[in-house]
Amino acid sequence: MNDNERELLDIVAQVRLHLEYQKALGVSSIEQIPAVAASPAEDTDAPLAVKKAHTLITKKGIIGRADEAEQGPSARLAEVREELGDCIRCKLHRGRKTIVFGEGDPSSVLMFVGEGPGYEEDQQGRPFVGAAGQLLTDIIVKGIKLQREDVYICNIVKCRPPNNRNPEPDEISACEPFLSKQIEAIKPKIIIALGNIAAKTLLKTGEGITSLRGRWQTYNSIPVMPTFHPAYLLRNPKDKALVWEDIKKVIMEMEKSRKG
Repeated sequence: MNDNERELLDIVAQVRLHLEYQKALGVSSIEQIPAVAASPAEDTDAPLAVKKAHTLITKKGIIGRADEAEQGPSARLAEVREELGDCIRCKLHRGRKTIVFGEGDPSSVLMFVGEGPGYEEDQQGRPFVGAAGQLLTDIIVKGIKLQREDVYICNIVKCRPPNNRNPEPDEISACEPFLSKQIEAIKPKIIIALGNIAAKTLLKTGEGITSLRGRWQTYNSIPVMPTFHPAYLLRNPKDKALVWEDIKKVIMEMEKSRKG
């Protein structure tokens, strides 16, 4: 696959992610403007890359099933979202409004993993958009000096637990394979686990976040920094200083990764 073909597949994958996002917002249809020109598949003068992209779109949906080694992270992530579908694998689907898959840069070196969507997230179909989300954005922008869209943010479970309770083991088990595939698609250099549920799930430990935070761990050879969840910090603002210490370690690790 040459660079033009790879770029086309990534563009098509981005379109699919955008359409999924619009669906989560409640958009049910998009006006289609009839094409005047011949399709690339029928145009003998069209570049080969365009013809192949058209074949993938028309025969296999918005993106094709190209070999994973040839796909960019956007395409791989879009396939994970497609596989998740309109999920009914656990009881959380009964009370949700939208699936909150995740958002951000599919090529990001930094990935945040939280617990599960809250009310605002369920309404908007986006992770961390309530008060805790604003605090997380401040951590990213003011602390790490990145824009929110430069990182990738998701949760252990993709549907809101009733009354914002902790996800139960069967719910985590149903969703965890998709989180694993998200991580595999993005291939971040660093994961920040936000709170008890995220840390325990990723690290397969019964140890609590109070003792885990600030100490580097690993998930499939990826460095993981466990720290307090932003919602916890809203209730315990004095512990923001502890999270800042954790974030400084992440910044140092990111610098080492850049130099390496």
